[in-house]
Amino acid sequence: MIRGQTNPPQTLHAIGDITILNKPMSALFCSVRCPAELILKTYDLIRDLRDSGVIFISGFHSPIEKDCLDILLRGSQPIVICPAKSIDKMRIPTNWAPLIDNGRLLLLSPFVPQQKHITGERAQYRNLFVATLAKEIYIFHAADGSKTMTLFQQVLAWGKPIRTFRHPVNAHLIDAGAQAIG
Repeated sequence: MIRGQTNPPQTLHAIGDITILNKPMSALFCSVRCPAELILKTYDLIRDLRDSGVIFISGFHSPIEKDCLDILLRGSQPIVICPAKSIDKMRIPTNWAPLIDNGRLLLLSPFVPQQKHITGERAQYRNLFVATLAKEIYIFHAADGSKTMTLFQQVLAWGKPIRTFRHPVNAHLIDAGAQAIG
C-alpha cells in the first residue's frame, strides 16, 4: 500500500481532540545522526517555541525528535503525534493519557488497523503526511543521503517554509532554500 504512494490517505484514525487540526501546526524532523553542536540548539529552540505556544506535529521517531517530544510534553500547548503504524490497539503511555483526556494531545494515523508495525516505507509516508498538515517545517539536521534529506527535497518543492539552523553542517539545506535560524 505504501510503496510509491503519493495519494492522501483514505481514512484517518485519531485518539484525542481532532479540533487541534484546525490550528496552525509546525512539523519537526531531524536525522538520526545529528551533530552534537546542534542538539543543544535544538533543545533550546524547542523550549522557546513550546513556551510561545507553537503546536507541533511529528512522528517523534528519531532520538532528537523523541527528546523534543519530552520537552513539549512539559508545556501547555497541544501536540500531535503521528506514529508510522496503526494506532488501533496501541498502548498509550501512562503519561499521555491525561493529556489526551484534557484535549492537549492528539494521536493521528493514516494507517489501517492491519498496519501494526513500523516500516521504513510507512515512516516515509507518515513524514510526508505530517509535512502536508504543517504550515511550516523545522528540519534541525538532514544528513546527506538520509531519508530526512529526501523529505526535505520533496517538501521544498511544495514551497512550504522550511527552517534549519545556520551551521556549516546545514549549509546544503540553506543553499537549497531553507530559511536559516539561530
